[in-house]
Amino acid sequence: MNKLKYILLPILFMLAGAMLSSAQEKFSRNLESVDFIPKGQWIAGVSMNYSQSNQNNYQFLIIEGMDGEVYSFKITPTLLYSFKDNMAAGVKFGYSRSRSNLDKAEIVIDSETDYTAENFYMISQDYSAMGVYRYYFSLGHSKRFGMFAEAQLDLGFGQSKLRNGSGDDFTGSFMDNFSLGIGVAPGLIMFLNNYSAIEVNVGVLGFNYNSSKQKNDQIYLSKTHSTNANFKINIFSISFGVLFYL
Repeated sequence: MNKLKYILLPILFMLAGAMLSSAQEKFSRNLESVDFIPKGQWIAGVSMNYSQSNQNNYQFLIIEGMDGEVYSFKITPTLLYSFKDNMAAGVKFGYSRSRSNLDKAEIVIDSETDYTAENFYMISQDYSAMGVYRYYFSLGHSKRFGMFAEAQLDLGFGQSKLRNGSGDDFTGSFMDNFSLGIGVAPGLIMFLNNYSAIEVNVGVLGFNYNSSKQKNDQIYLSKTHSTNANFKINIFSISFGVLFYL
């Protein structure tokens, strides 16, 4: 009986291994790679944003009697090269400028507490350069709709000036800013034809470092440094663009 056991056990193990191997060979996900962006394509585009608003005796919540003007402008050109099927790398550049001119505004908290701001003026401009790597993949077998995962390395600097009040109450400050960021921004893309597409992407995670140096009234100097990490969808980083595939 013991001899029979020693003979049957190896046979049973061999049969179990053969059945497991056969089951593994039959299973297949049938995943196929589609050349969504072929090697050798240049990808170029630009996105712009402009907004302007004017307030005349504007009231909102605790703000009353606001008079002023605000405008902002931003342009971001993009240039990428597909060095391998569905893979591209390149750069994005950015320039933004904003200005706020507040003639008068009153903040009323209650009947006995209120604050008045007058002659407030601020202007700022920022420059940025971003290294980009993208991996594209199609939705199913479609060559019109797809997605991409984008890794970003962003370097930026800028300046801003602020002045407030008038006469003896006049104050002013000048600020230099520096920023460094690493992030990931997945997106969706839809081709309008063979050479142009629209896309939307949103930042989901990243690391940012910011440094600023400020001089007040040409006398007082202050510095700030901050770091933050983001591991969730940032709705304020959603961007839309039009790109051309040449």
